[in-house]
Amino acid sequence: MNRMPTKAAPNELSITAASAAMAAGDLTPEALMESCLERITAREPAVEAFAHYDAEAALDAARRLSETHGSGPLYGIPVGIKDIIDTADMPTEYNSPIYKGHRLAQDAVCVSRLRKAGAIILGKTVTTEFASTFPGPTRHPRDSTRTPGGSSSGSAAAVGDCMLPLALGTQTGGSMIRPSAFNGVIGYKPAWGLFDTTGVKPLAFDLDTIGIMVRSLDDVPVVSAVLADRTPCVPAHMDSPKVAFVRTPDWDSAAPETQSLLEETADRLAKAGAVVRDVALPPPLDRAGACQRAVMAFQAAEAFEHEWTHHRDALSESFRALIEQGLAVPAAERAGIMATLEDCRAKLPSLFEPGEVILTPSAVGEAPLGLHSTGDAVFNRAWTALHLPCLTVPVTDGPNGLPLGVQFVEPRGDEATLLGMARWSAKALDLPVFG
Repeated sequence: MNRMPTKAAPNELSITAASAAMAAGDLTPEALMESCLERITAREPAVEAFAHYDAEAALDAARRLSETHGSGPLYGIPVGIKDIIDTADMPTEYNSPIYKGHRLAQDAVCVSRLRKAGAIILGKTVTTEFASTFPGPTRHPRDSTRTPGGSSSGSAAAVGDCMLPLALGTQTGGSMIRPSAFNGVIGYKPAWGLFDTTGVKPLAFDLDTIGIMVRSLDDVPVVSAVLADRTPCVPAHMDSPKVAFVRTPDWDSAAPETQSLLEETADRLAKAGAVVRDVALPPPLDRAGACQRAVMAFQAAEAFEHEWTHHRDALSESFRALIEQGLAVPAAERAGIMATLEDCRAKLPSLFEPGEVILTPSAVGEAPLGLHSTGDAVFNRAWTALHLPCLTVPVTDGPNGLPLGVQFVEPRGDEATLLGMARWSAKALDLPVFG
């Protein structure tokens, strides 16, 4: 099994490795925080992953933990929080001038659970405007001329650049999986509703999902258990796993390197003992992505009625266009779209065998050039609309030296099966994503 380097600097450690080092007395929360802050100081001017962070407060919190020798599954772990998630001790500004200096009286539920587990909130990471499409200042850590993806831009860049081992993001379309793939990190979007979204600024309440970004598969069940307020799930043991290779109706949109990677991955998994078959999405499932775009528009129009009425001129052109698109959808059409998605969710499991997990693209390709867009969510929208858990794993680098990943989707919503497949596949592919 491949593992993280044992002589890595503290900021390069995964949650699992850092926790083991602290348990052994080889690392303290203070030393870990110092290492992360040194990395941020060195790299933040180039990457701009953070909307806000307080180095002194984070270091003071780490010192207190070091002195008291506390406990918890995330004891001493620095965390970045996407800036649409409420934090009582830091501003929550949604990357909008409307909310400059906006501060809430209490933490979001997910932040409260992280603190209770011993984590230290290091800062707020950059989001696109209201977690939609208008980008923030964050640049890709490996190439400053390219986007890090979005809308969880800062979270993906910070974890990918080893500024911290864990960050929270959200996904309404492709805002977790796509930037995770672009930045070469593990991104996990659970089944819709698993993590409490109280205290998260809504964009589309039937789609919004909190997710996590880490650098080790071993970290995922630990953080998921904290956020779901339950005991960690045990990834399913697999001998001859079942893989459904779903190219999706948008396969032709994928870059040649993405198509080659997915086909080679399917072939390598089959040679390693997986049972792999091709599965196409029939009607109405082939329309789930289009339904997602419509739902996001008309639910955003509902969620942002106040901003639309009172602060329209302060909204970006792209966000105003989203609201206008949503307002133009008649009530009867909205009901029909929601009914179609319910039908899709009911029919999807019957396409797959028990225990079968979907293999599909994480993104179109490498992070694209330019900072005016965060990339295309075409390979994410349907799975978000279907409320399914998704996980992207970095596999290789593309022709421009930037990360490419593959996405696993569990068609019945089972986290243990999804994580079991991801672990088996990572071992079969010899990926350094453990420890």
